[in-house]
Amino acid sequence: MLKDYDYIVVNDGSSDRTKDILEENNFNYLDLPINLGIGGAMQAGYKYALRNNYDYAIQLDADGQHDPDDLKILVNTIKNSEYDMVIGSRFIEKTNYKGSFFRRVGIYYFYLMIKALTGVKVTDPTSGYRIVNKRIIKEFAKRYPQDYPEVEVVVDLAKKKYKIKEVKVEMKSRQGGNSSITPIKSIYYMTKVSFFSLIRRVF
Repeated sequence: MLKDYDYIVVNDGSSDRTKDILEENNFNYLDLPINLGIGGAMQAGYKYALRNNYDYAIQLDADGQHDPDDLKILVNTIKNSEYDMVIGSRFIEKTNYKGSFFRRVGIYYFYLMIKALTGVKVTDPTSGYRIVNKRIIKEFAKRYPQDYPEVEVVVDLAKKKYKIKEVKVEMKSRQGGNSSITPIKSIYYMTKVSFFSLIRRVF
């Protein structure tokens, strides 16, 4: 499946063997000289897509949760519609996803917040499995939120009247690494994202 797509791995200034592994396997990658964080790494990928004139850009996390077989669902949906962003959702329909209680509460909180701020219903606003068209590639190449940006992005695009759709995808358990969101960081995350989403919605 993946051989049908161009790809780029963004190595965000890692201090482990990530770069060595990429080179040993002849993977295509961008090597950032310093760690820019989630937002900076994502924006680097979108700048690459803009510079190379891609019609669509697909975002997926590096922890192995996203099923490559679902790529065709995202691609076919955006190519055959007028939507600007299509999000792979664990909750738009019943899936096999089993998340922790606190993670589900947080996701539902953001669902309610986005609905209140924009009127748009996004059941899985923290999903990192997304595809966007050329218009959004240009937006993200210019500006992309820095910390935990998924929710802020949805609010910003909804405010600008871009069309957003969700489709059902299956997500696996994390295949490697540890989540950067600890219980304490979850509180910080929810507070920060709520504040900036409200500010961006108003201004």
